[in-house]
Amino acid sequence: MLRITELKLPLDHPEEALRPAIAQRLGISDDALLDFTLFKRSYDARKKSSELQFIYTIDCAVRDEAALLEKFAEDRHISVSPDISYKPAGVAKTAPEQRPIVVGFGPCGIFAALILAQAGLKPIVLERGKEVRQRTKDTWGLWRKNVLNPESNVQFGEGGAGTFSDGKLYSQIKDPKFLGRKVLTEFVKAGAPEEIMYVSKPHIGTFRLTGVVATMREEIKALGGEVRFEQRVSDVLIEDGQLQGVVLENGEQLLSRHVILALGHSSRDTFRMLHSRDVFMEAKPFSVGFRIEHPQSIIDRARLGKYAGHPKLGAADYKLVHHAKNGRSVYSFCMCPGGTVVAATSEPNRVVTNGMSQYSRNERNANAGIVVGITPEQDYPGGPLAGVELQEQLESHAYILGGSTYEAPGQLVGDFIAGKPSTGLGSVEPSYKPGVKLGDLAPSLPDFAIEAIREALPAFEKQIRGFSMHDAVLTGIETRTSSPLRITRNAELQSLNVKGLFPAGEGAGYAGGILSAGVDGIRVAEAVIHDMLGTSPA
Repeated sequence: MLRITELKLPLDHPEEALRPAIAQRLGISDDALLDFTLFKRSYDARKKSSELQFIYTIDCAVRDEAALLEKFAEDRHISVSPDISYKPAGVAKTAPEQRPIVVGFGPCGIFAALILAQAGLKPIVLERGKEVRQRTKDTWGLWRKNVLNPESNVQFGEGGAGTFSDGKLYSQIKDPKFLGRKVLTEFVKAGAPEEIMYVSKPHIGTFRLTGVVATMREEIKALGGEVRFEQRVSDVLIEDGQLQGVVLENGEQLLSRHVILALGHSSRDTFRMLHSRDVFMEAKPFSVGFRIEHPQSIIDRARLGKYAGHPKLGAADYKLVHHAKNGRSVYSFCMCPGGTVVAATSEPNRVVTNGMSQYSRNERNANAGIVVGITPEQDYPGGPLAGVELQEQLESHAYILGGSTYEAPGQLVGDFIAGKPSTGLGSVEPSYKPGVKLGDLAPSLPDFAIEAIREALPAFEKQIRGFSMHDAVLTGIETRTSSPLRITRNAELQSLNVKGLFPAGEGAGYAGGILSAGVDGIRVAEAVIHDMLGTSPA
């Protein structure tokens, strides 16, 4: 196969124009082009004065490949396609007597369980929340009726926190083994749109993701795996530094010397249990801030210019960063085009926000986290759980500021910059349910964070016209941008001091988002396979 990069075609080109463009680029006849697949399609909208084009990376099969490689030896945009096929870590000849356990069934746990099942190891999955469709009903219970189920919500349940998000499937992680392609391939196999394999910023959206997750669960079961819902792990069994199994809340013990901890970043009770059992962990940086909402049309015009609203481009996104004078970095996080701000708490009497989009991304507002980085050395130096305790304090205070009803505290951007409370909405209607209580957000975060965000919003205006518009809405607070701790692991991806315990994914501090969590789940599952089968990593 040959790979062509930087193949450009007009935005409105017909689908059938791609094949002749490939043949022309290679200087071959149509019948010499045997087949081709799209590896990537993107566009660059940074230069508003130029015509927007799609930029393709294409893998193609051709006649006399060697001659073409020689012809284009000096052309860096034509080369041999890399081998991106997935290489299984091994397959068990017989099912093991003691099955591996996966704790958590978010993206990391799903892919860890799937890889173990494909290897014939018949994993047991333990998920504290409910299956995805019942979980969706419980989540809507908070949004519509102010009723929180602490075990079934935006954070806990089948699919993990990523289910109620934009469903973004891109990441900046290093991926030399192309495990991200394995993640995307399995999603498509389970019903995700095929375009996620090649668009530059793929996403699925919440409602589509629920069906995909349920299909993947059935695949794991068909391969001999077992998925148990409403099964919270309350303890771990450790003897002389070797994990022996886990204890469920009902007292049942499950013995296994291979347990993958695919916890979400909100599993605070489990973090405390592990800490009490002296499992090594350490505090890590995370970020805190607000959600900001603008009319999506403003973002589209600022990012796409005359192409705003083009059906092939969809709703525009953005990525912003500002280094404030007080030494803090402010940046946009988890931007959701055409989406909504959602209630994301998993604990009573606390308020947390997140962002969500459907596949269509056709809601009126754009939203994103505007967050400030904080570090354990500077901001919460009290030990591994100090970041968790800071999150809890901020979320409890936000609950009070919102009126103690799960409404969120909010403020217009213009008022926030001016330092005065908001008393009424303008042209932007906030999307957060159960609702927004307007006032002053300054008491909701540390002074340095408020100072940095106040400085950043006008600075972002220079990049996106209208970003600091008076009527844009800030909704507080965003605290669960990533895990506040890391359950540190060694080169074999096991806990530093508990053999057989494999920390993985967002909760363990090794991922951030659906794709990276899925990739980490694969990596850790492969480590378990190597350990159980006695094979060596490639």
